[in-house]
Amino acid sequence: MSTNGSPQLATAGPTIHDPRQRRAILIGVCIALMAVIASVSGLNVAQPQVALAFGASQSEVLWMINIYTVTLAALLLPLGAVGDRWGRKPVLLTGLVVFGVASAAAGLARSSEVMLAARFLGGVGAAMIMPVTLAVITSTFPDEERSKAIGVWTGVAGGGGILGMYLSAVLVDVASWRWLFVLPVALVLVAILLALRTIPNSREESPHKFDVVGSLSSLVAVAGFIFVLHEGPDQGWTAPVTLVSLLAGVVGALGFVAWELRQRAPLLDVRLFRERGLASGSVSLLAVFGVQAGIFVVLFPYFQAVLGWSGLRSTLALMPMAVLMMAASGLAPRVAAQVGARVTMASGIFLGGAGLALMATLVSVGGGYLSVLPGMLAMGLGMGLSMTPSTEAITTSLPRERQGVASALNDVTREFGTALGVALLGAVLTAGYRSAIDARLEGVPHDAADTAREGVANALAVADGRLYSRALIRAAQESFVDGWQQAMCAGVVVMTMLFVYVLVRGPQRTGTSSKAVSPRPAR
Repeated sequence: MSTNGSPQLATAGPTIHDPRQRRAILIGVCIALMAVIASVSGLNVAQPQVALAFGASQSEVLWMINIYTVTLAALLLPLGAVGDRWGRKPVLLTGLVVFGVASAAAGLARSSEVMLAARFLGGVGAAMIMPVTLAVITSTFPDEERSKAIGVWTGVAGGGGILGMYLSAVLVDVASWRWLFVLPVALVLVAILLALRTIPNSREESPHKFDVVGSLSSLVAVAGFIFVLHEGPDQGWTAPVTLVSLLAGVVGALGFVAWELRQRAPLLDVRLFRERGLASGSVSLLAVFGVQAGIFVVLFPYFQAVLGWSGLRSTLALMPMAVLMMAASGLAPRVAAQVGARVTMASGIFLGGAGLALMATLVSVGGGYLSVLPGMLAMGLGMGLSMTPSTEAITTSLPRERQGVASALNDVTREFGTALGVALLGAVLTAGYRSAIDARLEGVPHDAADTAREGVANALAVADGRLYSRALIRAAQESFVDGWQQAMCAGVVVMTMLFVYVLVRGPQRTGTSSKAVSPRPAR
């Protein structure tokens, strides 16, 4: 099968049979991936310090965070295709250099403008790195080892964000926010050395021109939709900037589909979504990463505003979930080999949904960490089991010489899911909190009540030192738990629908499909 409908002149590089070289390749690409993933979440833990250093507004600080993820998501498909065509190793090395320079510039920035430019450049470098790391694995590992390697990559992609957030919190706590960017620079240097020594080059040679129109339309579509999901909760879903971004995303998506259907060598053959593997893998990753990201939206305020923990301790509390997720991702290929990819995916989704139900049922203001830990562990185990076969279902649906595009599609799906989960579950939490706190504000002055309705952190701030502080704090914490339960229930509904879909339309194969390496006849 091919994404372009015409035969390639040359296929990707040779399969690596030396176990030591494969191990070194896997370590190298996972270190590069870790640098990218850590930079997605790292700056979140230092928002107050960054705002103070630059005299920046909250909106500017959020843009410093979001410009990285928007740029990364928008460029994944085009740059994944560039890696396939121009060579995965040179694109990876170029991306590492760009990303390293951008991280160093961000750490040394003296103004908001320099920081924004550095973060934008970092997103460009990350978009060159991320799809290539998975493409290197799928294009060079033999069939019998590919699933295990994908499991390791998936574990880093899923749990690496939590680990990176913890390391970032440590750096901010013991040093300065500028040290956040030392970590990715160090990881980049190690990744470059390993890439130069161990990673072979592989690329596609095609008689057709690069799909420029498809690349540009995909960029507009992804950037538009991601921007809507990032800015909609803050700017308002009916704000002009939100509606314009949504229109741009819709026009870009429709233009992309229309253009790709007419091309002999499309960037991505959208007809492939008729296949069970690609469709179910994409839907699964979209929902799982959405729910996971939404969970973080409610876990951090719970730890900090309800339990009164520091940012560092709150991040550390997520580590059991991250460790179990990474371990389950590595275990998933063995499970899939025994019971099948569809059963493995469905089992993971079921466990994830059960974890959400546990958190909705057991959470309370007085229950503390132990009231949410069982649900977190079930979530970690379930997501680890579901992510690896979902990722492999996507990558095996495209031919080996087009693994950059396959990997980019996998990454774009994750980014969409993350943005969608934060926006939707965050909205459910906010609505539930505001609805619950209204009935608990009796006796609280009007101005303080209005502030408390904005969020639990606002309620704690306005209650400081007031006569009614104890009652207001308790009301805000209990209302947050009510909103939490509604958000968890919404997640359970999503996971239930996904569970049924995967049982009906999940992938039928456990390993690498033969279709992933055989060309499709020219149309």
